Amino acid sequence: MDTTLKIDGIDVLVEGEGSQTIVMIHGWPDTYRLWDEQVEFFRTHYRCVRFTLPGFDIDKSRQAFSLAQLIGTFKQVVEKTCQGEKVILMLHDWGCVFGYQFYMKHPSLVSKIIGVDIGDAPSRRYVKSLTIKAKAMIVRYQVWLAIAWRIGGRLGDRMTRSMAHSLRVPADPQLIRSSMNYPYYIQWTGVHGSYRHLAEVVPRCPMLFIYGSRKPFMFHSPQWAEDLAARTGCQVLAFDTEHWVTREESQRFNKTVQVWLTTT
Repeated sequence: MDTTLKIDGIDVLVEGEGSQTIVMIHGWPDTYRLWDEQVEFFRTHYRCVRFTLPGFDIDKSRQAFSLAQLIGTFKQVVEKTCQGEKVILMLHDWGCVFGYQFYMKHPSLVSKIIGVDIGDAPSRRYVKSLTIKAKAMIVRYQVWLAIAWRIGGRLGDRMTRSMAHSLRVPADPQLIRSSMNYPYYIQWTGVHGSYRHLAEVVPRCPMLFIYGSRKPFMFHSPQWAEDLAARTGCQVLAFDTEHWVTREESQRFNKTVQVWLTTT
């Protein structure tokens, strides 16, 4: 039976039936709606748990959340929806960054990871793998969004929607606000605990990494992908898409994940 729970101040949707649970965590500038097509596909055999990241809900007050706060929220969601069972993480964009850190801190709560388009992006190895042009592009859009967060209000919202439009974000523009930009503000200012001491992403559980190859630059280093692919139970696949793989190639993505889950 589908239900909505209130956990740590956020609405958590629990949909579908099955002995295993997939916890879905989105990124910028999305909401739980990013996973609509995945829930529709997987709900017949899995329990699907999803929610809008704290601070991303336009109906709630503007607030930045530290990494420690987010990990604490994820832990409550997993423990209160899964009753001691390990979960499968399905992650995209900032959801990957936060979800990987959750796994590294609480590996006993996770059975498998499906990472979408973001690999070791916060690492020095990744930064070294980028061209000067790619670094400039990253600085441009991330600093713009960080400034939009700092400004806030209608101007900050307009700046955020403008950048989302230029990046061809598939999310509904009416649901996009500058309040969603706090991860970029934290990234570039170091406030709220910063992201400067993230744990290296070294999964000891099976992991499937799917990324879009039709982008001006990747969000993972080639070496990280090679190392991951060499691990037992892990797989790395490139789709001919841009950043929003789950939306651009939803059917192929869903079927690929299903095969991997049932054969791993």
